Amino acid sequence: MKDDLFLRGARVPMTKEVVRTQALDRLQLQNAQHFIDIGAGTGSVSLEAAMRYPQLRVTAIERNPDALALMAENRERFACPNIEIINGYAPIELDAIADAVFIGGSGGQLTELIDWSLAHLHPGGRLVMTFILLENLTCALTHLEQCAIHDLDCLQLQVASLATLGSGHYFKPNNPTFLISCLKEGSHDSNL
Repeated sequence: MKDDLFLRGARVPMTKEVVRTQALDRLQLQNAQHFIDIGAGTGSVSLEAAMRYPQLRVTAIERNPDALALMAENRERFACPNIEIINGYAPIELDAIADAVFIGGSGGQLTELIDWSLAHLHPGGRLVMTFILLENLTCALTHLEQCAIHDLDCLQLQVASLATLGSGHYFKPNNPTFLISCLKEGSHDSNL
């Protein structure tokens, strides 16, 4: 889905198309039943997941009132009744186990969110995270070394798009983004 399809706010973060595509690929939701999106922002990851996989139950957690309003509008716009929007500050009480969790925003509680995510994943479930701050990347990698995970992967995505400048063209860069993915130890019958 192109970024300009989503309603966006001035101060509401959104996972951009190239990063979103890579994150969704690593989440491997094709056989999943439940997906949790933490720090959902505009809801771009939740919405694209819900549209690609109509059988998927999506739980989107967000605390920013502007983001919650935009996400609700986007959910209505794309007719995605399989998305449940939760107004809350993660980690929150949630009586659910998921096949995959995406952390798009940490609110300064990254290690707690990693632990919460792993606790809310089926064995063999996927955890995917994106960051633009080096400190968050370092914190996540250091913490994951102590967790019951395997198949740890990390990418740095650096994308630039063609733009005009006067009578010429140049590539306007986006912020480099770090993408981490891993599996919770154990196996799961859903064939993820």
